[in-house]
Amino acid sequence: MSTLFQAAGLAERAPRPLADRLRPETIADVVGQGALLGPDGPLGRMLAARRLASLILWGPPGSGKTTIARLLAKHVDHAFVALSAVFSGVADLKKAIEAARARRQSGQGTLLFVDEIHRFNRSQQDGFLPAVEDGTVILVGATTENPSFELNAALLSRCQVLVLERLGDAALETLLARAEALLGRKLPVSAEARTRLKDLADGDGRYLLNLAEELFQLPADGVPLDPAGLAKAVQKRMPLYDKSQEAHYNLISALHKSLRGSDVDAALYWLARMLIGGEHPLYILRRLVRFAVEDVGLADPQALVQALAAKDAYDFLGSPEGELAIVQCVIYLGTAPKSNAAYRAEKAAKALAHKTGSLMPPKHILNAPTKLMEQLGYAKGYDYDHEAPDAFSGQNYFPDGLARATVYDPAERGFEREIRKRLEYWTKLRSERQERA
Repeated sequence: MSTLFQAAGLAERAPRPLADRLRPETIADVVGQGALLGPDGPLGRMLAARRLASLILWGPPGSGKTTIARLLAKHVDHAFVALSAVFSGVADLKKAIEAARARRQSGQGTLLFVDEIHRFNRSQQDGFLPAVEDGTVILVGATTENPSFELNAALLSRCQVLVLERLGDAALETLLARAEALLGRKLPVSAEARTRLKDLADGDGRYLLNLAEELFQLPADGVPLDPAGLAKAVQKRMPLYDKSQEAHYNLISALHKSLRGSDVDAALYWLARMLIGGEHPLYILRRLVRFAVEDVGLADPQALVQALAAKDAYDFLGSPEGELAIVQCVIYLGTAPKSNAAYRAEKAAKALAHKTGSLMPPKHILNAPTKLMEQLGYAKGYDYDHEAPDAFSGQNYFPDGLARATVYDPAERGFEREIRKRLEYWTKLRSERQERA
């Protein structure tokens, strides 16, 4: 079985990146994916039975998707054919499937690995279906994007989606130890810098080994690099974040729910993640304005004022100065009393309106601008509230024949506690005046 490096047309003795030299040769060598590859994991059970299903491997960069696909083919003695959706088209796909049919006639199966499979358009994805259905190929697609959004439903129904996790500290440490064993020397970094190096990798094993290779090539002076020296020696990686894809929605959801849970520290962390990742601050501010009315509401009427003020401040100052206004807004919203009573009131009012259809308002609360309307009883019997005791007439404002409904039920928190007192007072007056009537 040739390596991917050899398949690229490079000679056996050509210089090979450290990540390629350390590529696992057996499933047991794969790190960080025990939940999938262990005896009780879905891939572990498939391997034990020596029977593979078509798969979609969904996970972050450097988590082992390509390596796992190659080792699966090796384990079941299938030919391993790799395509990249970035560089391949329909012609390449047809050629790979025709070659797989020829192998099948000679008794050998084919594992067709498609990297970045989400980059194929819908019609190209449909091209896999016949070959997958009749068993010509075992399809293993790799993607960093949520398959639910990026892949055809027909393709998904024929594949099992498996989620790979970003590599944790233990897995990254194992990779560094393997690199040191291969090269016969320790990384020239202090313990603190070693920890920082793993942080920079952000769960990406390939990127970690690329960083390690840079460090191994530094002139040896016997002095291990501290974190500051490490920062000068290697290029800093931007966090994994795509403003148009799932991370965009995951992180804004994390920010919103942290605020709802009044966890200011977590909310500030997710805010920082989005800003560092390049998210447009106005997108974040739109969500904060929404949060102010949905999750704080009238428990603190200043919440909306603060959110809009933060938007105006950012518009005025721009980045980075205006980002402090966003931070201030997040702190205010996170520490504000929470109530979704207005949000629930909107839902209840709309449900009631849909249920009751086109009921007319009672005539006494309608204006009568013409003689005919006056003769028909429009405005007759209306009580002007400002002239009533306590400026409250207690009249009915719902349609005739519709029982009074409670749509808004304020919480016993923040300013809504005061609102509840007012509503209870008016309910009492309304009951008294209806009894007298």
